[in-house]
Amino acid sequence: MGQVPPPAGGSTEEDVVVAADAIATPAPDAGDPELVQQRKGNRKKKKKRKRPRVPTEQEVAARRSVLSWACPGREAVGDHEAADAGRRRPRVAVELHAHSARSDGSLSPADLVERAHRNGVKVLALTDHDTMAGVPEAVEAAKQYPIRIIPGVEISAVHSPSSDETGAEEPVHILAYYGAWGPAKPQELERFLASIRDGRYARANQMLLKLKDLGMPMKLEDVCKIAGNGVAPGRLHVARAMVYAGYVENLRQAFSRYLYDGGPAYATGSEPNGKSVVQLVCRSGGVAVLAHPWALKNTAAVVKDLKAAGLHGIEVYRSDGKVSGLSDLADTYNLLKLGGSDFHGRDDKEEPDVGSVDLPVLAVLNFLEVAKPVWHNAIREMFSSTRISKRTTDMNGSKRLRRVSSAGDLCILCLSSEDEELTDAPEVEVLRAEVADIVLTHQSIF
Repeated sequence: MGQVPPPAGGSTEEDVVVAADAIATPAPDAGDPELVQQRKGNRKKKKKRKRPRVPTEQEVAARRSVLSWACPGREAVGDHEAADAGRRRPRVAVELHAHSARSDGSLSPADLVERAHRNGVKVLALTDHDTMAGVPEAVEAAKQYPIRIIPGVEISAVHSPSSDETGAEEPVHILAYYGAWGPAKPQELERFLASIRDGRYARANQMLLKLKDLGMPMKLEDVCKIAGNGVAPGRLHVARAMVYAGYVENLRQAFSRYLYDGGPAYATGSEPNGKSVVQLVCRSGGVAVLAHPWALKNTAAVVKDLKAAGLHGIEVYRSDGKVSGLSDLADTYNLLKLGGSDFHGRDDKEEPDVGSVDLPVLAVLNFLEVAKPVWHNAIREMFSSTRISKRTTDMNGSKRLRRVSSAGDLCILCLSSEDEELTDAPEVEVLRAEVADIVLTHQSIF
């Protein structure tokens, strides 16, 4: 038997003897057949553990391409990243569904961006319900981090079965994703969203009336106070009022018992038809995606109708993995397969965190390949519109602009040294040559 090395920090002769005896003496149960068999089984289980799949060249290239768009200057994979990518599937953390306090989330847009950065997110779409009011704050906050903001919104709608379909009307939500310059028709989109928000007050009142009939009286003023100044009340705000009033223990209970779709206290507002929402998103230069289709009762019929209206994709990936049935449905209609956490910050331990959905990098690349031409066309439309100066200022809060004489000049405008997402946006670079000869009328940028 070889010599036993002394323990670190010095040892006595007795220590060495005890250590040697421990090695030489068999374990008490070493001859137990059951224990021996159990140990063999454990070794077999360890052998069955799968090794991380080596990424394909296509995945590595996709990762580099997505990073070049999300974080310009960091697309080159360093030596340590290349070695790491060789051991596991390359991933770029992308969050395409998250809410702030500008609708029914708990965090301000700035705090949401900070949380996303902390979780390693490189691309964040702010998708508040029926409002884009939080986008400027998110864009401003993102200047501190290597993170790209996609201006977005989750639009409330309803799906009405056609004459040859069975089933009742049901709510649907459409996610709209816009380029760095926002929607091409901001006024039209805002009027559309404002109408939906106005209907939220009537809807909240209807829910309160139903809750009153169920023995849970509350005031609309209290719900609006919870929502915050200028924020249209939603179901989550009603649920919080129920918690504060002591009618339920938590938000989950409020939804599972009373406020779920079709529940005893559920009510609809003045939501438009889903087809008209998709058509508006497409018309205003956005990418339209069906949110949480797994919650629908007649998913196939909804997807079929919305695809005919111009739908680009559906959510397929969740924090607990890919929904296989929806993946097949997306293939059937040639739709993008996307997903997001739907983060609200509800103090619910089971709520997925920002960036928790493992969206494959190839899915992100497919999204960008569809989105970029849409966003390019939106900017082209802006260049030919006299409304471009006001929209640019509204979306990004920048006032350090100057007079321009052509769209080409506008592309290279120094909006400010911090506004790199605008001046360096790939869609702007592509359009420099394409639209440099377009002369803008009323060419004054304030």
